[in-house]
Amino acid sequence: MPENEFARYHASMNALSRFSAQSLQEFCIQVFTHFDVASEDAETAAKVLISSDLRGIDSHGIARLFGYAGMLKEGRIKARPDVRVVHESPSTATVDGDNGLGLIVGPQANELAMQKAAAVGSGWVSVRNSNHYGIAGYYVLRALERDMIGWSMTNATSWVTPLWAAERRLGTNPIAIAFPGLREPPIVIDLATSVIAYGKIEIARRNGESIPPDWAVDESGKPTTNPDDVPAAGALAPLGTDRERGGHKGYCLSSMVDLLTGVLSGANWGPFVPPFWPRDEGQATRVGEGVGHFFGAMRIDGFGPPEEFKQRVDDWITTLRASKPAEGTDGPLIPGDPEREAEQDRGPNGIPLTLPVVESLEKLARETGIPFGN
Repeated sequence: MPENEFARYHASMNALSRFSAQSLQEFCIQVFTHFDVASEDAETAAKVLISSDLRGIDSHGIARLFGYAGMLKEGRIKARPDVRVVHESPSTATVDGDNGLGLIVGPQANELAMQKAAAVGSGWVSVRNSNHYGIAGYYVLRALERDMIGWSMTNATSWVTPLWAAERRLGTNPIAIAFPGLREPPIVIDLATSVIAYGKIEIARRNGESIPPDWAVDESGKPTTNPDDVPAAGALAPLGTDRERGGHKGYCLSSMVDLLTGVLSGANWGPFVPPFWPRDEGQATRVGEGVGHFFGAMRIDGFGPPEEFKQRVDDWITTLRASKPAEGTDGPLIPGDPEREAEQDRGPNGIPLTLPVVESLEKLARETGIPFGN
């Protein structure tokens, strides 16, 4: 992100109300337990949500709590799922999430991938019958804690048009992978395979803002700057937007995620992935069970001495940081830099929330009787 955009972003964040991560996490825990989620699972789910806010990914954090609560209240998802392995080998498994919170199912499946990696060198777990699992980056950070390279991806509600189409057929389908450094911070790659995540459209709609013309198309497939065109009948563009700018590459990456998470596991895929929000109509037809995820973990010592690998990661980082800066910038970013910068600000200073998000949480507080605030 260019320096002037960083400045505008942080100026806008400083103008918002800030809440401590601890108070927001405790509110999440109490809301989840109010809807009969087991206390340990509620703590895990809250941790996943607040980690998103701490890392500056506001579209996937506590702003989604109202939606999760609505699905629990309406019985759209199970508060106490029976998450189970339905197929496995020493290094692989398929997990059925029993229509539970993705914030519960995802961490359990990711843990299984890491356990398999610890035992045989690498672990790969596909998941079906789950729901939205938060930010993909949360899961790869857990692998870093165990000296592993972590992988995480999920399919999602179809908001993205394939290249040269004018209809939603794929999700934003994010990918995350993380590599530990020795003295340098880890490299954490976490990206949607669409131009932007749908949460950015939600933020623009909440704030009454227009969107850049390369983010989305209207129902006829033409670029639009009106975020309301997307939920009406439009779609997000694939990463790269069009063929001239590499849109075919984003489309292929999204397809890869959909095949690994949905087709491989037996989850719904493409236009059949169920919607997130409680009152979205979505597509009635199903070709599998729920939302699909895919997790991977690789032990570094399976490839060589871990310290030598981490030193080479450090060398890679310092070499790229030393690149000549583009005019008007501070120089190249390393994947994970913006999220670390957000954590350094939001950890001690609190998490900024927009007025619409605060209002949704206050409404949830009134409905549940759980106090909200710092």
